[in-house]
Amino acid sequence: MEKHSGMFKNYLKVALRNLWKSKGFTAINIIGLAAGIGVCLLIVLYVTDELSYDRFNTNADRIYRLDADLYFNNTQFTASISPKPLAFTLAKECPQVEQMVRINYRKDILVKKGGDWIRDHNLAFADSTFFKVFTVPLLAGDPNTALDEPNSIVIDESAARRFFNSTDVIGKTLELENKTLCKVTGVMKDMPRQSHFHLSFIRTIRDSYQGDNDQWLSNNWHSYILARPGVDRAFLQSRVNATVDHYLGLQLQQMLHTSIQDMTHQGAHFIYHLMPLEDIHLHSDKGYEMEPNGNINYIYIFSLVAILILVVACVNFMNLSTARSANRAKEVGIRKVAGSTRGYLIIQFLTESVLLSFFALLLALGIALLLLPMFNELAGKELHARSLFSLRFLVLLVTLVFLVGCLAGSYPAFYLSSFQPIQVLKGKLATGFKGSLLRSFLVVGQFVISIGLIISTIVIYNQLHYIRSREVGFDRDQVLVIHNAYLAGDPVKTFRKELTQLAGVANATLSGDLPTDGGGYDQEGWFRSSSMDTKGAVVLTNLFVDEHYVPTLGMKIVQGRNFSTDFPTDSTGIILNESAIQLLGWKDPIGHLFYRPGDSMKSVAYHVIGVVKDFNFSSMHDKVGPLVMNLADNRGSMAVRLRGGNIMATFDQIETKWKHIANGVPFTYTFMDDDFNKIYQSEKQTGQLFISFAVFAILIACLGLFGLVTYAAEQRMKEIGIRKVLGAKVSGIVGLLSRDFIKLVLIASVIAFLLAGWGMNLWLHSFAYRIGISWWIYVAAGGTALAIALLTVSVQTIRAAVANPVRSLRSE
Repeated sequence: MEKHSGMFKNYLKVALRNLWKSKGFTAINIIGLAAGIGVCLLIVLYVTDELSYDRFNTNADRIYRLDADLYFNNTQFTASISPKPLAFTLAKECPQVEQMVRINYRKDILVKKGGDWIRDHNLAFADSTFFKVFTVPLLAGDPNTALDEPNSIVIDESAARRFFNSTDVIGKTLELENKTLCKVTGVMKDMPRQSHFHLSFIRTIRDSYQGDNDQWLSNNWHSYILARPGVDRAFLQSRVNATVDHYLGLQLQQMLHTSIQDMTHQGAHFIYHLMPLEDIHLHSDKGYEMEPNGNINYIYIFSLVAILILVVACVNFMNLSTARSANRAKEVGIRKVAGSTRGYLIIQFLTESVLLSFFALLLALGIALLLLPMFNELAGKELHARSLFSLRFLVLLVTLVFLVGCLAGSYPAFYLSSFQPIQVLKGKLATGFKGSLLRSFLVVGQFVISIGLIISTIVIYNQLHYIRSREVGFDRDQVLVIHNAYLAGDPVKTFRKELTQLAGVANATLSGDLPTDGGGYDQEGWFRSSSMDTKGAVVLTNLFVDEHYVPTLGMKIVQGRNFSTDFPTDSTGIILNESAIQLLGWKDPIGHLFYRPGDSMKSVAYHVIGVVKDFNFSSMHDKVGPLVMNLADNRGSMAVRLRGGNIMATFDQIETKWKHIANGVPFTYTFMDDDFNKIYQSEKQTGQLFISFAVFAILIACLGLFGLVTYAAEQRMKEIGIRKVLGAKVSGIVGLLSRDFIKLVLIASVIAFLLAGWGMNLWLHSFAYRIGISWWIYVAAGGTALAIALLTVSVQTIRAAVANPVRSLRSE
């Protein structure tokens, strides 16, 4: 035992001495490996956080959301909502369902505090079973009865402190918009950040009358069911399908005089899929999501980037260790002559490698801690440093670093220990750079990764720029959006007229259906005939607008005209977009009659007065769908187009007028271009992260290249000396040493072009509107990598070429 301890101390002492002797190489080695590990740690934290969504729920593996998948007559509707009676009926009639809850998400809410109205967020109506399905503990109140009574409300801890400066608020009253008084019956803990929705205010479902208690053809509710333990998902899905076929089929027969079997024969389907709760955040991007979700593809991409960065860092380590081999060859020879065995040398070199790895780990933790605030800002996360120091994570880190040290040091250890002492001491070591196939493979791998990352970075940047600059069919610049305009009551119409008289205002429109709201618009069935024959039915997105909507938002009427107060019949007039006309197949649509169900399911006729040019009213991940505009008194928001000039002065005038007519309702606003950018915030953050990771990977790869060039120059030092003595010029020597690297860069470029092109095309296909990957992107990436290589090579080879040849030939 004592003997082994002494040997280990000896290994450690020799390793530290050798590392200190080559301080420059040691520093580069540690920095390169630490940078790679540090960036990987940040990516691991990000990926772990994304994979943890909704797992705080005790029964997360048994909770499913019911998602709509409806299709008929070439119209598709996929959404995260379902009919109100579906979940209730399943819980009542299906023994495999233990519990259910329905949520109607309303987003913003006005709450009175003192004499002022405050705009708050995350309001929903829900069943009293909410706390039986989701694990959201109550700090005060009874979870079994908190949402039983009318006008009851449960608020979260933060809201309680905002409005009452305390959590002891059971029985107190909150005044909400429309003079609604609600009694606080519960205070819940703030919902964890890793949840696919966040609610601060939950009102009882009794207060949300929508008249859809028995409507199987209406989709307005986020419905969740809790399956009993051991229930097979496929079997449960079959029960859901049977329930939908029965009840929805009955309603189809009553209202549209057709059976679900007939519609199925026509190619239609009405399916409500079971979406596992744990899959929602990364696998769902449907309409009517309560909050923007993540994307599993980004998890794959970032995980791959982390692996690539770690591979590059390990390759650097191997290359730099090998580059030192020429300097340590005689040391190995002398050690072997003195009696050292190959096994002893292997252990010695592996000890140095593992020691370097642990030094790199310490520095990597420092790098990760230093970059974490910046990383959180880029990623929109709140990752905590304490995650890096949990026992489980540290054990994983130490194991990883030990393996990295052994893996990265294995090739140099076995390579250096294999030197024959006679050849070493005679100076016949090396076959040169071209003699190592493995080393050539490693440098090709590094360049493949670097060029691939450069291509990916350019493509992601260009796609994001394309999204921000693409013509979307409406003008979002200099448009002020005033929210909750309906709360001002009838005076809001007078307010709109007064605004248009201001010199700084071009126009204004009242509508709750603005194209930068991110979706969530009404979807409704329309019919070609008054008999409402399902063969002529289509599903269109409905926007309810006024006559000022089209001109205020800078949209273009391509046929017919806009709504006008000069035509009283416009109350039953509609404007369709180009996609709707294409779906309907009408060559001359103006004057065509179109029908939709009215009271008692009787058809109501509407006439087409115009066709608007297609505009993006949802994300550019989706193609522009068929849309119909209806003239209506919809006061959800007001969009005000401002003229150029002194915008701040105009803004102040608008705010002053609002305060005069709004009766205490707060002036809450955004600008439409900011609302548009928020829709693509996830892509923007992902692009920024990817670019940051790519820069790190390329910098780390440059360190590896530096090591390879150093190795090549040291191996050919005598050759360079001889060539100089014989009259070779510095430029010729630089070209000689650069030739090998240029070949490797060209090989790497071809491989990287194929792999990166394939990967980026997959990513781009998630956008309905996307760029193509131009040839210049490949040329730029390959040229950049070649320039980096030549610059690095030139710096090192010029140093070798200008060195005094006497020094390199002295030993001969």
